[in-house]
Amino acid sequence: MNSRDELLELLRENARYSTAELARLADMEEPRVEEALEDLEAAGALRGYQAVVDWDELDRERVRATVELNVTLDRETSYGDIADRIAKFPEVTTLRLMSGDYDFLMEVEGDSMSEVSWFISEKVAPIPEITQTVTHYVMDSYKENGIEFGDGDEDDRLSISP
Repeated sequence: MNSRDELLELLRENARYSTAELARLADMEEPRVEEALEDLEAAGALRGYQAVVDWDELDRERVRATVELNVTLDRETSYGDIADRIAKFPEVTTLRLMSGDYDFLMEVEGDSMSEVSWFISEKVAPIPEITQTVTHYVMDSYKENGIEFGDGDEDDRLSISP
């Protein structure tokens, strides 16, 4: 693994590492770490630093849904054109082109189920190229971006053995 890859892995582990911590963990000089991070940001390889939030631990409801989208392309419209249009909505947190039974996988967040439903039915579904949406509301999250939620001791189901 080269030093850039090592820095990226460390940032994926904890984006709050300081450059001094990154330098110590990657066995690099701090100015070299700063330069590498600036290069990665300038190249567009490092797009941002985010927190992973467990909304269940807060008193604030946050509704999330995963939506499968099917599209029909015409001669002038590409998957990239459709993705550019959908990705601009602030409600869309993730958008991926997929292989398989549907074309795009879209993740959406909102303050309520009706807000998410309204967004999908009034903003996404009317896009002419979209032929079908299938919405799956997230009921609970156990792991996100490699980080497990909960303390792992919450399984209070009875153990049944034959």
